[in-house]
Parts: sequence; structure tokens; C-alpha cells
Amino acid sequence: MEFIKHQIENFVAYVTIQKKPANALSSSVLTELSGLFDELEQTREVRAILIHGEGKFFSAGADIKEFTSIPSGEEFSALSSKGQELFERIEQFSKPVIAAIHGAALGGGLELAMSCHIRLVTENAKLGLPELQLGLIPGFAGTQRLPRYVGSARAAEMLFTSEPITGREAVQIGLANHAYQEEELLPKAKELAQKIAKKSPLALKKTIELLNYSKSESFHKGVEKEAAAFGEVFVSEDAKEGISAFIEKREAVFKGR
Repeated sequence: MEFIKHQIENFVAYVTIQKKPANALSSSVLTELSGLFDELEQTREVRAILIHGEGKFFSAGADIKEFTSIPSGEEFSALSSKGQELFERIEQFSKPVIAAIHGAALGGGLELAMSCHIRLVTENAKLGLPELQLGLIPGFAGTQRLPRYVGSARAAEMLFTSEPITGREAVQIGLANHAYQEEELLPKAKELAQKIAKKSPLALKKTIELLNYSKSESFHKGVEKEAAAFGEVFVSEDAKEGISAFIEKREAVFKGR
């Protein structure tokens, strides 16, 4: 694999996203992640998974430059569905998945983290869904998962303003489990993963099934609507302006069309 690497130690798979410069979740990264989870599902020596990012970030979001090569709203919706399906699989995965977040988890990066069962962060990490800044909307189930963790009012504020929160704030509002100093994050995450990996694999699998049992039918319908809306918004003039402004490093001027 080019962008995803992993190693197994003491029943824990340590998964690293390594796509310079900011671990953007391109279509290729999503494909590699999906293939790796196929492998980990069948690997009896793996009882827990720890995901983190190489370099300065967990993941700064989707690959915006890739967006410029997508010709239609239908294909944009298909990309949205691809990410949604992978992240739903991670949330439903039979083995516990932990995200260790440093630097930033923005856009698709936060959506990936929200699909994990546990999130550990550095105190100063930045977490947010800034898609509206680009004239877009979240497309990997962010509009559906975020309110489940932080409530609808706080989710609305984060979405509408596009402003990230710190790791410390994420713990306070229930978006993350624990916040640590930078140098403590991975050792603490590994300690937690190894503690979990000592539990019965069957008991862990059944517990995950029960944790997900409470998800309502409206969640799944909401995800479908999000994918459709993702494609609709993509073909708007505002989206084209937002993406161009991001690439050109200038402020976007939206016109409502």
C-alpha cells in the first residue's frame, strides 16, 4: 500500500495514514483503508486497531484538489457514498477501533475519527467540519454523526461557522474521550489499545453490535440524503468558487447560486 501502513503487535494493529503533506483522504486513501480493514477482519492476531496520522496531522480532510477532477454531481455523490460506506463499516467493525488525533482532524479527517469507537486527542488538536467555508457540505456522514456526539445546537454552531474546536474542548463536549500532551498521546493510546486487546474477542464483537443497535433508521436515511445533497451542492457556482478560493489561498465570495 502506498498511503496506509500497519504493523501488528500484542494483538493490536497500528494503522498509519501517510499521505503528505496533510494526510488528505483521497479516493485512493479510502480504497487502501477499505482493503486493509478487509485484511484485519480476517486476521485472528488482531483484536483492536489504533489509527493515527504520520507527520503533523491526523488528517486535514478530503483531498480538495481531487475535487477539481470530478466532472459531475453524480460522481461527487458516489465519492460521498464510498466514504460513508467505509466509515459505517469502521463503526460497525467487529474489533474496537481507536483514533489517536494530533495536529488536526478536519472535514473527512474528523468524519473518519467519528466513525471510530474511541477518540483520544492532544489538548491543542483542531477538530472541525469546515466544508461550508468552501461552499460545500460534509459528505462522509458528518452531518449525521456529529449531532449524536455533541447535540444538535453545538453541531449546528460547528457546521455553520466552520470553526474548529480544540482537543480539550472536544473532551468537554463529548466528542473525544481523553486529551493528552503531544508526547503522551501515542503511549496512552497504545496502552489503552493493549488493555482492550486482552478482552474476549467474542465479547468485544457482541458489545460493539449492541452499542450500534440503538442507531435509528433516520440515521441511515439521513446519510443517503447527505450523499445526494453533497452532489447537488458540488455543481453550484458557490462550490466552484469555494474550491477555487481554497486552492488559490484567498477568501471566497459566495453569491447564493
